[in-house]
Amino acid sequence: MEMQQVRYFLSVARTLNFTRAAEECNVTQPALTRAIKQLEDELGGELIRREGRLSHLTDLGNRMQPLLMQCFDAALAAKLIAAKVKKGEVPSLSLAVSRTLDLEHLMRPLTEMHRSFAGLQLKLRRGTGAQIAAMLKNGEVDLAIGGPMGESWDRLESWPMFSEAFDLVVGADHPLAMHNDLDLDVELIRDVRFLVHADTDMAEFEAGCLDATGICLDHAHEVDSDRDLEALVVAEFGVAIMPASAMNSARVRHLTCSALDLKRTVAIYSVAGRARSREASALLNLVRSADWSRRLAVEALEDA
Repeated sequence: MEMQQVRYFLSVARTLNFTRAAEECNVTQPALTRAIKQLEDELGGELIRREGRLSHLTDLGNRMQPLLMQCFDAALAAKLIAAKVKKGEVPSLSLAVSRTLDLEHLMRPLTEMHRSFAGLQLKLRRGTGAQIAAMLKNGEVDLAIGGPMGESWDRLESWPMFSEAFDLVVGADHPLAMHNDLDLDVELIRDVRFLVHADTDMAEFEAGCLDATGICLDHAHEVDSDRDLEALVVAEFGVAIMPASAMNSARVRHLTCSALDLKRTVAIYSVAGRARSREASALLNLVRSADWSRRLAVEALEDA
């Protein structure tokens, strides 16, 4: 199968007109027809049926069109990457990060990458666990960092970075912030209004843990922006449930409530068997070799 044949077929499939497709591909119509016939012979069936001036895809043609489109797009992408490598253009690193993970925790390894690879182009994507898992599967990103993805894909490799609890987060002047308890009594929050990050993955913690304490999030305010969530917490619209490492500022207080028993493990994810670029390999090594327990302790002291 040649990419030229695939390109001709895709053009006819889009225009449903051999003459127009030949003009679009800058080739004679007999040459285009011959190439498509060769493709049909290789695939073992008719792809396009001509009826006078009208053409339409056969059942086989309809089934093959999305697959051949993927092949063609992949070939173009490979050609583009090869051209960039040949020209010695800037290296790049595509990274997907959970929306609920503060990027500040990743700045040391990312800064080291920035220093080590001159002109590094960083492509940072955000998403829920399911979204970053899909990006990783589809090859849109080199690596992903976040909490549990709720995935059972056998090619998904993970290396734990750190585990953390989910805290209650209130404004610095909220009545709950005045309590000096190291561990807040769950009775104090059972009837409060909650705020949740709309992109918090339920895969990150067991909702049943909340049910066991009599806390229901069905009527909680939902916000998909960290800044908006913090603003509403400070304005005392409600109490947020956030990872201990997230949303740390002088305007809010993190309160521990062990009765909630909500925890997550943040990890870096890769795809087994997929070739990694030197940039992706370098970041993976930096993350895996870091002492995250010590790093988070230092960051907590700096924030205090």
